[in-house]
Amino acid sequence: MEPFPVPQTLYTRPFLLLCLSHALFAGSFNMMIPELPAYLTSMGGGEHKGWIIALFTISAGISRPFSGKLADTIGRIPVMYIGTFTCVASSLLYPQLAFLSGFFALRFFHGFSTGFKPTGTAAYVADVVPDQFRGEAMGILGICFSIGASSSPLLGSWMTNAWNINVMFYASAALALFSMVILMNMKETLTTKQPFKWRLLKVGRDDIFDPLAMPAAITMVFCYLSYGVILTLLPDLSDKLGVGNRGICFTIFTLASVATRFFAGRVSDQMGRIPVLKASALLIAIAMAAFALADSAALLFFAATLFGLGNGIFSPAISAWTIDLGDPKRKGRALGTMYMALEIAIGGGALLAGWYFANDFARMPAVFWLAAIMSLGGWAYLTFLTKNMKKRT
Repeated sequence: MEPFPVPQTLYTRPFLLLCLSHALFAGSFNMMIPELPAYLTSMGGGEHKGWIIALFTISAGISRPFSGKLADTIGRIPVMYIGTFTCVASSLLYPQLAFLSGFFALRFFHGFSTGFKPTGTAAYVADVVPDQFRGEAMGILGICFSIGASSSPLLGSWMTNAWNINVMFYASAALALFSMVILMNMKETLTTKQPFKWRLLKVGRDDIFDPLAMPAAITMVFCYLSYGVILTLLPDLSDKLGVGNRGICFTIFTLASVATRFFAGRVSDQMGRIPVLKASALLIAIAMAAFALADSAALLFFAATLFGLGNGIFSPAISAWTIDLGDPKRKGRALGTMYMALEIAIGGGALLAGWYFANDFARMPAVFWLAAIMSLGGWAYLTFLTKNMKKRT
């Protein structure tokens, strides 16, 4: 197979199609997040809210070594197919498994979708975008993800309130299906593509993580624990402060994220990844402190805005840095390493938040303060890396 030609421009048809597919995929699984805590409570599992996100991220993390290896062997597009199909199937099954054991089993299965689709997507972008535009490309891809993620929670809550939660689940399946249809019009970029064989599912230590990408993975764990906390506690905090639609705060922070992703990716191309990541770590820490202090809807919205700004700066820079650090011939493995760290951070944050909160609002601020401290730890780690690099030069 001839090498895939890399154009010297960013806005190509494959890149734009991928962005659209990514937005629909993000909308599919983010649509249901604000309503799942109340849904679980209605089934008698209110004390297990932390597992809503944790099970999802555990399976996503388990799948990362496989998705990274398969993206580098059978191709980027087949890996994206697996992720989107899992999303379709999961959304259709929620109404059929409306009991605790069925719900938790399905949350675990649903997580495989984010274990596959983003890995294949990021590897595809790395193939079709010139190196000098990598940060900007990750920023634009993140904007598209955020557009889907920001619009869908409001829509999902509206559908649930206007009809019922099953209508929302079916709408989620439709978005994932459209995301998969778009992929059918795209050309595979992996030039050394192999046919699938069962032995490819056997992974060794060398397949699980790329040691070159470990600085990015460590930074991810420090700074993204906050995201698991947000996903778990924000619906309850919104209810406590009288916000009628649980999706509003999710929309606010993802719209704020959109506002920063485009220029943040470009800035990281020009100034370097680490300075941008340090700024985002500080902003996320301040946002977590604001959540801890929030005693009104206005302060809650302010905290959500700060978190969105910090997240929007962080995401494209960490993705581009991962590709910079990793083995150029095994981009999927490097990205899989970073995404495993993401799942560990989100799952750990969700479990911690659900366990310690335990429906006692007096305990909630402590979880946000811990997330703030973790983000400051990320800033300190990046500062340490910078000093070490200066000593070596």
